[in-house]
Amino acid sequence: MDDLADRGRYPHRDEVVAYLTAYADRSDAEIRTGCRVSAVRRTGAGFEVGLEGGDRLSARAVVAASGTFGRPHRPVLPGLEEFTGQVLHAADYRSPAPFTGRRVVVVGAGNSAVQIAVELAETARVTLATRGPVKFVAQRVLGRDLHFWLTRIGLDTAPLGRFLSRPPAQPVLDDGRYRATLAAGQPERRPLFTGAGGTKLVWPDGQREEVDAIVLATGYRPDLPYLARLDGALDAEGDPRHREGLATNVPGLAFVGLEWQRSLSSNSLRGVGRDAERIAWRLAAPLARR
Repeated sequence: MDDLADRGRYPHRDEVVAYLTAYADRSDAEIRTGCRVSAVRRTGAGFEVGLEGGDRLSARAVVAASGTFGRPHRPVLPGLEEFTGQVLHAADYRSPAPFTGRRVVVVGAGNSAVQIAVELAETARVTLATRGPVKFVAQRVLGRDLHFWLTRIGLDTAPLGRFLSRPPAQPVLDDGRYRATLAAGQPERRPLFTGAGGTKLVWPDGQREEVDAIVLATGYRPDLPYLARLDGALDAEGDPRHREGLATNVPGLAFVGLEWQRSLSSNSLRGVGRDAERIAWRLAAPLARR
């Protein structure tokens, strides 16, 4: 990974997989793959972890490290339930080929929304629908990637997560191409539709338009149904109750990989290790006193 940073590019999918595989090979921990957790329960001073298939594990502490991106977020949008055309989340989008020649609306103002809309606009008639203007930030500053500067100035590791009730919206990283294509109307950007009926959407100006498909590039939430039986672990929306990764209501439970868990980089490969080490120490201290 350090070599890739020196070459000024992001790792490809296979490089990330190879990195994680090599990391696992160096670990002396027991690693079970293809093994889904069905439920975590309290058992006295510890926990019982139930696995699909019936196996059970016991533990004095549990770390939910399944990250932020397991549950595609489908917000309540005006009229969406009445829309009878195709609706899919960005998690299910693979390529523009199935949408060739169709009328498509992409909902969202983040990186995924803009990237999908720009790609689709090459073969389809596309509108990017957002609640407000799309905010861009330069991908490279003074010849270096933005993430280099975030690390250099300390924002990457600053413990700001405790002050955020909700993660802030992320701007679109851009080398100038996305801003230019939106400015040229390829795709066009419009305010979010105000209603729907059948295969038609209603725009704020009252126009009703036939639409074939809606792509929801509306982000993700943590997927933690296996913690539902731990009273106080999750809020009403299924999101974890925690402070910098430690569960606020369930002693011995912690989280790793959450967006803004502690800092800007908490849910990234470059930041999750710092949080994991900190969580390990904070869990180990009370366990050692038992």
